[in-house]
Amino acid sequence: MSIMSDASPARSATRPVLGQRASFWVSAAVVLHTLWTSAAPTVTYPLYAAEWQLSTFTTTAIFAVYPIVLVVLLIVLGDLSDYIGRRATILLGLSASLIGVLLFALAPDVAWIFAGRAFMGTGVALTAGPAAAAMVDFSAPGQAGRASSIATAATAGGLALATIVGGALIQYAPFPTHLNFWVLAVVIAALLGAAWFLPGHSADTAKGRWKPRLPAIPQGLGKIFTVSALAVATSFGFGALYLSLGAQIARDLIGSTNALVAGSSFVLFAVVLGTVAILAKGIRAPLNIAFGAVTTIVSLGLLMLAASQHSLPIYLIATTLGGAGYSLFFLGGLTLISQNAPSTHRGASISAVYLIAYFLQGVTALALGFIATATGLQNAIDLGAPALAILALVTGALALLIGRGKPAV
Repeated sequence: MSIMSDASPARSATRPVLGQRASFWVSAAVVLHTLWTSAAPTVTYPLYAAEWQLSTFTTTAIFAVYPIVLVVLLIVLGDLSDYIGRRATILLGLSASLIGVLLFALAPDVAWIFAGRAFMGTGVALTAGPAAAAMVDFSAPGQAGRASSIATAATAGGLALATIVGGALIQYAPFPTHLNFWVLAVVIAALLGAAWFLPGHSADTAKGRWKPRLPAIPQGLGKIFTVSALAVATSFGFGALYLSLGAQIARDLIGSTNALVAGSSFVLFAVVLGTVAILAKGIRAPLNIAFGAVTTIVSLGLLMLAASQHSLPIYLIATTLGGAGYSLFFLGGLTLISQNAPSTHRGASISAVYLIAYFLQGVTALALGFIATATGLQNAIDLGAPALAILALVTGALALLIGRGKPAV
């Protein structure tokens, strides 16, 4: 099986193509869509649980379908955009995301929700790495750090839009489990139209035909890849705790029943995430990862305290620090791999980082859901938070070790 690039000279001559700056921002919007699509169902989970009598394990399983499908596809398709071009891969991914969101918008039962999450996972598998790589491709030489910073801020924007738009529509508009997804479907359709005009090829595209293969890390990149993958994986693991259980934590343990209030706490998380990403773009990647470890560990401790004390103020402080920790881990990990991966394998390298990160996210979500169903939500937090704190500590220490004497990273 092989796929040729979509960028033949004849097609390039007849199709209008965006300039470098516009292509950069369209790629950033594609990155934004990945978090919006991923987080859009978050504030609807309690509604599904009430309407269809779902257990906590079932709601976290809905969340986990997304990273599981994504991981399987990244194993096979992680380097696809290096061969057929960023544009072709992004178009395929956005089409899958649109199908997934429409399944949510039309869903009459939980089976449609599981199918929708699978298509969402497919869409993000085909867009997350290629869009982040495209942002570096469309940047000036030496601007990988800036591209990573804006990519991190774009993920924050997607999370903020998912939660504030979703929370407002669920709380104050009709069709609370459907309208949110109709709005997102319109946005993805518009983005699909814009992505049609992206350049179809770049000078750094890998040679030859694409064929399915297992992920491979370029020679000499092993240590940097390991730290990068652990950093992004730690942020995603924390995201699994926060996004799969956050609405239920706010409702059951903190005592908030207002969907917009729960959504606003996610927006606080996202605003801090995006702000820190911009402020920290000039800091070396290993230091960002180390700072991320400290803030994440403190945030997890405060989250445990907020749940045990049923304290909204402590929960909001934990949310603020969690956004900062997520941002620093994600920014540091993405910058580290973007700056050091060969240009002809940048898409594959970034996608391999996402593969590990989403695998951890899926495992974390399923484990937390199982524990919450079997022994209670409080126990899930008390067991999950320390485990993530240990991972954060190890990742921060490894980042400091790899950063010694290496000013380029």
